[in-house]
Amino acid sequence: MSDLTETLIVNGEPRQVVGRTVVDLLTEMQTAADARGVAVAIDGEVVVRSEWPRRILRAGERVEVLTAIQGG
Repeated sequence: MSDLTETLIVNGEPRQVVGRTVVDLLTEMQTAADARGVAVAIDGEVVVRSEWPRRILRAGERVEVLTAIQGG
């Protein structure tokens, strides 16, 4: 079983990405950090894109990665 002290929740699923940045997480998720229509919220608060390279992920946080999809 994974060590819960090193786990956070990303889009409803547990992940072990504690200590890495938002950009690291996006790379792991195969989402380009410079892509249009991508937003990141941590514990319900939107993280400004310019902070992504410096924002370190911490145990217990709830991260939502949102991608806008255009359709009709």
